[in-house]
Amino acid sequence: MKQRKNPLIISAAEDDSNKKFSSKNPKQKNSAPALHKIFLICLVTRIINSLLVQTYFNPDEHWQALEVAHRIAFGYGHLTWEWKKGIRSYLHPVLFAALYKVLAFLRLDSPWFMIRAPRMLQSIFAAIGDLYLYKFTRVLFGDIAAKWTLFAQLTNWFMFFCITRTLSNSLETVLTLVSLYHWPCLRASSKGVPSGSRKWALAVAAVACAIRPTSAITWIYIGFLELFTARDKLKLVLLEVLPIGGLVLGLTFLLDHQLYGSWVIVPLNFLKFNFLSSGGDYYGTHPWHWYMTQGFTVMLLTYIPFSVAGIIACKDWKLAGLIVWVLGIYSLLGHKEFRLKYQVCSSGASDSTDVLWIFVSQPKTM
Repeated sequence: MKQRKNPLIISAAEDDSNKKFSSKNPKQKNSAPALHKIFLICLVTRIINSLLVQTYFNPDEHWQALEVAHRIAFGYGHLTWEWKKGIRSYLHPVLFAALYKVLAFLRLDSPWFMIRAPRMLQSIFAAIGDLYLYKFTRVLFGDIAAKWTLFAQLTNWFMFFCITRTLSNSLETVLTLVSLYHWPCLRASSKGVPSGSRKWALAVAAVACAIRPTSAITWIYIGFLELFTARDKLKLVLLEVLPIGGLVLGLTFLLDHQLYGSWVIVPLNFLKFNFLSSGGDYYGTHPWHWYMTQGFTVMLLTYIPFSVAGIIACKDWKLAGLIVWVLGIYSLLGHKEFRLKYQVCSSGASDSTDVLWIFVSQPKTM
């Protein structure tokens, strides 16, 4: 005789399955859906994304990246005044210069490949960012919230419009996401955090600062948060922050010295131009509230109701605090652009998803 299944046992098994991906059980976070499948979905989406976006958005995606990379790889190309004043690091364009060298070696340096290959490379970076957004959300709020967040990330209009462009802000956004995932202070508990996670977070954050010095605004907030919650404060500062930050920035200085032909301290020059002399105001200014009344809301667009509801429902102030901090500091500057606060999108990836995952992961608090 066929034995009946006990409904109580089935119910218990279902409960265990539902708990499997919760933030309270971090040991299960690498279970299904498999991360390689998530990455494949993100990669295919971003490659299609890069092929569909054929428009011109900002001159920096060419003059501060590809044109400079072409000059490094082939010996000719125009350098704008920023490179003569030493307020840009070569770390970002050198990635595309390496790509151009590979294309030339393979004899694929035709106009078709030279135009599309850089965006294809950025598509890979973008897919990595999408993956880490998924992982970060799953650690914090569970698998269901992570899926909704990834959906919102891939369907957000501004992400679709910008993330595959060769702007330094696009790579900065990816690096911010990767680093945020590794910071112990952003998690509910330090249990389950891999050893060395904070070191990885610091290294990636340092690279983001080397590419765009304004990224330090994000990491000042996160750094003080980590310092406040960490038990080993002296170790954090003396044995992690200073050595790792010094190593990354030191290597960047050497790279810039090699390509500039002289010693150039890019972060200092960048600070003098953009903050101390307000040089960016030459390109136009906006009122102090522009990010809140126009820039931020336009990037959120249809996700505004979810974001507002998520902020109200969420009891964790860390991510919302990060957004308020970054927007507040950027609002002090006269010159404002959508892309300048790109790195706080989704508290690291997309403004449209920064609190959406909070909203969908805590329906019982509504």
